[in-house]
Amino acid sequence: MNNEWITRVDPIAPLPGVLNGLTMALKDNIDLAGVPTTAGDPRNARPAERNAFVVDQLIAAGAVPLGKTNLDQYATGLVGTRSPYGACHSVFSDRHVSGGSSSGSAVAVATGQVDFALGTDTAGSGRVPAAFNRIVGIKPSRGLVSARGVVPACRSLDCVTVMARTVTTARAAYEVMATYDPDDAWSRRASDLPRRRRGFGGVIGVPDIGLDLDPLHEAAWQETLAEAHRLGDVVKVDVRPLLEAADLLYSGPWLAERWLAFGDKLDDDPAVDPTVRTIVRGGASLTAAAAFAGFDRLAALARASEHLWTKLDALLLPVTPGHPTVAEVAADPIGANGRLGRFTNMVNLLDLCAVAFPGPDRADGLPFGIQLLAPAGHDLKLIDLASAWTGEDVPASDGDVLLAVAGAHLSGQPLNDQLVRRGARLAFAARTASSYRMYLVDGPRPGLTRTLTGADGPGIEVEVWRLPATELGGFATTIDPPLAIGPVELSDGQQVLGFVCTADAADPARDITAAGGWRAYLAGS
Repeated sequence: MNNEWITRVDPIAPLPGVLNGLTMALKDNIDLAGVPTTAGDPRNARPAERNAFVVDQLIAAGAVPLGKTNLDQYATGLVGTRSPYGACHSVFSDRHVSGGSSSGSAVAVATGQVDFALGTDTAGSGRVPAAFNRIVGIKPSRGLVSARGVVPACRSLDCVTVMARTVTTARAAYEVMATYDPDDAWSRRASDLPRRRRGFGGVIGVPDIGLDLDPLHEAAWQETLAEAHRLGDVVKVDVRPLLEAADLLYSGPWLAERWLAFGDKLDDDPAVDPTVRTIVRGGASLTAAAAFAGFDRLAALARASEHLWTKLDALLLPVTPGHPTVAEVAADPIGANGRLGRFTNMVNLLDLCAVAFPGPDRADGLPFGIQLLAPAGHDLKLIDLASAWTGEDVPASDGDVLLAVAGAHLSGQPLNDQLVRRGARLAFAARTASSYRMYLVDGPRPGLTRTLTGADGPGIEVEVWRLPATELGGFATTIDPPLAIGPVELSDGQQVLGFVCTADAADPARDITAAGGWRAYLAGS
């Protein structure tokens, strides 16, 4: 028994909308009318009078709530074991924790019981359980999703998050959820936040220091770093100010904010989780002077890290340093939990957004989660990048054209930056129709030519990029004959633009079609 559900409800008839018929679960610190919001404390038995604001938005868009899910009590924990309703474990191992505090929501999604689920993320609770259950977790910029009708943990930091099995589903829910709420004092309008151009901008930051990961996590992280080069330029950056900021969450004034939110519930009743009680009671003794010292230190760390965002489009990090077992958490509940937040605690403190999604599995078969971070307001940019990374289609922006590339403009190849600098972003990988052949032309460069003899092969490997239409003319001027931009048919029959070469350049002696693509040709030459 994985203990993911606290309360199930009868499905309602879906309303017409962009989420029509998609089922959802709600972390049980989010109000659903007529159902108690326990926040993991069974003494909170009074049914909610109305839905949380975000739940109303999702139902109006056609989503169907199926019930409330388990959590670390009062959303205080990253492990999923601090609940009187029982501990959750990863769907991939009953020995390993599911991650928290949105533990049940992640399990409900990963097991296919719902299409998506709402969690909350103050310290990482929408990303850690996503990582441990091989699903996607979007942590929006603070205030973009209303928290009215959500039991607070740290009101100034709390974010309602969404988890799903694909970026596409998570994106669809996020776009409904991100609605300004004038009755939530912490709500922010998206238009008030700085925004960058949608899509992948081509510069990913990675830490310039070792991250002290568990061995199986370290091996998966090295695979991830190699994958990052496929999508753009990778630069090493100093992340130590961010890691230091992460330490402030449970040692600074924000612990007092938790005490303010629910400290009156932390009596000696057996319903109270003892670890939650021990941690949060520490906030009762913090002084105003300590609070201002914490704010001052955070401001200094924010200033020390702000230069990163002048040169990066996203920062790549693991979600956690390892994946502890249930027994390891039981033996050291505070220490094991604290380590899990090393790469997640600072995100809300520093006003960042984040998307977590699966990386390469560990050697033991357990999932390894990775995350992309960026400043507040860049949510859609990160979601686009996560879509490209996971091989999902990136939705088109108005005025985009699809351009198939087959040679030096491929991800990680020498001329890829000519696309990236013009705002192009990778949409999907594909192959040409079977009637195309690839020839080696001057450069050396590969050129595609369509034969007249019908299907004679598996097609040629290409990447299809979304390029702003306003950039197409300027990009075309960088292409030297005998190559040109012309129509290319993909294996599924879709017509896009792409690199083609003139028939006089199709020298049979330089036919490299058998390689199947430019990367394969380079590897074998």
